[in-house]
Parts: sequence; C-alpha cells; structure tokens
Amino acid sequence: MITQPGRKRHTPEELHEALTAISSMIGKVEKVSGKGNLGPSQQTLIARRLRALRIASELIATKIDEVK
Repeated sequence: MITQPGRKRHTPEELHEALTAISSMIGKVEKVSGKGNLGPSQQTLIARRLRALRIASELIATKIDEVK
C-alpha cells in the first residue's frame, strides 16, 4: 500500500463507526430497492450504490482486522 505524506491514520473506533454507518446505509438502500415502483434508471443507480457500499464495507472490515 502506498502511504501519502500527511495522510491521517484512522483509529479502530473511527473505523467501527464508519462500518456501522455504511451498514446502516446498505440496509436503507436495500429497503428502497425492494419497492417495485422504481424505474430502470433508479434500479441501476441503487444497484451501483449497493455495490459501492458493500465494497467500502469490505475494505473497512479488512482495515479493522489489520489494526488489531
């Protein structure tokens, strides 16, 4: 991993808070995606958001494991 000068290291507590927030967002987006009244563009947007949030969640969880 390339470390940039002056880059802030996040504490385990900050990482856990971020993971909690992202998990909450995933749940909310999944709830919206379960509604059948979305047009194709909204379905695409929601699918992309879910994919991005899940990737972020996995990366944060990996980082939490690294700092233990």
